[in-house]
Amino acid sequence: MTNQNPNSEVSNKKILVGVCGILLGSLGIHKFILGYTTEGIIMLVVSLVGMALSCLVVPAVAPVAMGVIGLVEGILYLTKTDEEFYATYMAGKKAWF
Repeated sequence: MTNQNPNSEVSNKKILVGVCGILLGSLGIHKFILGYTTEGIIMLVVSLVGMALSCLVVPAVAPVAMGVIGLVEGILYLTKTDEEFYATYMAGKKAWF
């Protein structure tokens, strides 16, 4: 059991999901960390299927799109205050943007 300040826990999670969104956004890792399993699976499947199809026929549009979504979400997470982040994504459970 930790005696960590709840605000520092929110701040740590905000930084973690922000960085994961920017660096690993197309894989949906930041969604899994926030507890948005369905959204994380959607991003992961779209990226993996898009990568597989890009080897065969189609350009890699889907993984790039998921990467851009992750990048935008990561930046949004990092630019919000801890209170806004908590209210919007942890308590309010806003899944997209």
